Amino acid sequence: MTKRKKAIDPAVRVEELREQIRRHEHAYYVLDQPEVSDAAYDALFLELRRIEDERPDLLTTDSPTQRVSGEASDQFAKVRHRSPMLSLQNAFDEAEIRGFDKRVHAAVGDKVVYCAELKIDGLAISLTYAKGRLQRAATRGDGTTGEDVTANVRTIRSVPLAVTPAKGLPDLFEVRGEVYFPIAGFERLNREMDAAGKPRFVNPRNTAAGSVRQIDPNVTASRDLQTFMYMLDPAGPSKSQWDVLNALESMGFRVNKNRRRLDTIDEVIEYHAEWQRRRHELPYEIDGMVVKVNGFAQQLELGFVARSPRWAIAFKYAPEQAETVVEEIACYVGRTGVLTPVAHVKPVVVGGVTIRNVTMHNEAQVNEKGVYVGARVTIHRAGDVIPEIVSVKKPKPGWKMPTNCPVCGGDVVREEPYIAHRCINPFCGAQRLERLRHYAAVVDIEGLGYATLTQLIDRGAIEDPSDLYRLSKDQLVELDGFADKSAQNLLDRIAASSRPELGHFLYALGIPQVGEATATMLAADFGTIQQLQSATEEDLRRVEGVGPSMAREVHMYFQGPGATLVKKLLAAGVEPSEAEVFSDGPFTGKTFVFTGTLETMSRPDAEAMVRKLGGKAAGSVSAKTDYVVAGPGAGSKLEKAQKLKLNVLDEDQFKALLPK
Repeated sequence: MTKRKKAIDPAVRVEELREQIRRHEHAYYVLDQPEVSDAAYDALFLELRRIEDERPDLLTTDSPTQRVSGEASDQFAKVRHRSPMLSLQNAFDEAEIRGFDKRVHAAVGDKVVYCAELKIDGLAISLTYAKGRLQRAATRGDGTTGEDVTANVRTIRSVPLAVTPAKGLPDLFEVRGEVYFPIAGFERLNREMDAAGKPRFVNPRNTAAGSVRQIDPNVTASRDLQTFMYMLDPAGPSKSQWDVLNALESMGFRVNKNRRRLDTIDEVIEYHAEWQRRRHELPYEIDGMVVKVNGFAQQLELGFVARSPRWAIAFKYAPEQAETVVEEIACYVGRTGVLTPVAHVKPVVVGGVTIRNVTMHNEAQVNEKGVYVGARVTIHRAGDVIPEIVSVKKPKPGWKMPTNCPVCGGDVVREEPYIAHRCINPFCGAQRLERLRHYAAVVDIEGLGYATLTQLIDRGAIEDPSDLYRLSKDQLVELDGFADKSAQNLLDRIAASSRPELGHFLYALGIPQVGEATATMLAADFGTIQQLQSATEEDLRRVEGVGPSMAREVHMYFQGPGATLVKKLLAAGVEPSEAEVFSDGPFTGKTFVFTGTLETMSRPDAEAMVRKLGGKAAGSVSAKTDYVVAGPGAGSKLEKAQKLKLNVLDEDQFKALLPK
């Protein structure tokens, strides 16, 4: 008689699988030391998911299968931190860090040990655990109140969904640290954006922040974010920052190995200099070093000033600079015909990146800095990202914009009161390419980048966006890089773009002076493309943010070549949807203008939030504007708002207006 194999209890097997998967995830995502192949891990994961599907009663919130909930949230709830998430004072040179050391010793005496940790250029995050299970994740926000991003943070593999609390910790404790975008993942994402013909992301830090605040957790999951944790509240039996880092590591959190206890400020300065030399060896970005008094007793004695601790300081790195020579100043033509001067420089490495081109924006900027061919210039990467000429060794103003377009040879003029120079030939090849590229990007036709568009233009297959909707598979398979399947995929994406929202459609047309925010407001006011086409200048001027010049441009566009293009697009099957009408809300009757960089949300997300709450998001400042939200890098819009004595808010003040 054959002995029957004993059946495995599903409840027991589920726990076995979860334990194995957690161990493998910790080895892979935290320790960077995978123990099994991807296939073996996938087999365990699929078995666990199958059992949970068959036995829903065995499903728990901390199961590895529950990292992505799949539930999209349209708004982030506010979270009040149990203790403030403080900001740090900065030191930028040796004198300032020695001043910090002097103040510390004056307060606590001669014997001080410092804990030095690399300052990760990421997004501060707070994780709350209840009885060992992740209960909530929140952004820093204004330091007192953040946003609940639990569903998104659960998708980050190095964040444990469940831990065994270190000895001495209460049932409820908080862990704080940084979420960051590894450089390799950021570069991979930008390659994907290039391939899809979409704008590149600017830097890993802002992209990490935007990824954590995605409406759909699946988008966050696709970004492969990482973490480093450095704070525990309460600290339990830990007596120092070094003890806390070790406790976090023992519980399974990802803690940076590049840390050191140092006895003197000279050692701190030396360690800081070492990592300034080696920072480009790291797979993530840092912008300095955080120096903390190690002992908690001394931290308590030192206390706080305003919203910063006296016992810690960020020892920042200055933007890296390098000298090089300008070899040429070339002009590039955009979709509206505007010429942008770009300095081609002798290749030089700045911040680990080889710089060959530096955008100068306009003739005035070239001459303000005195840039010319042969000039010896100092370059840095603004925000450690965008190349910028800081200074010129022997400045020499006098550079002139060409009088003829470098692409088509057409006349180049400067139209008052604008400082930009523009090619006025409507048939300029560069403008045609940029207009097509702009249209494809706005209506989200993935895979239609410059290379493909250039081939189609050269073969006479397309002249304007309406021609995209008449392309055949035979035309596409003739192009370099295309086969039958890739050609069909592109045709499918083009077809899917034929039902754009009216605001996106208007922005995609490239109407002079009409940006994304203005296009959205025009769509909301007029409702359909037909109503907008028949609008008079007077009708247009009634729209918030539309002045006489813009009203004239929009009216002329729809009375001229724009009318022809719209007619051709509609005939090709493009059907813009009517604008979405939002109900009244707390912002009803209020108009917002956003300028500069937002730290915790993208500008389109902020504008969408305003519209959803009943308000208007305009692209320009006027006397009718109720609020101007200004972030770092705010320019002329902020200056105009100040002249008009409008309400100017920073990002935290804007977020304070949002419903709780």
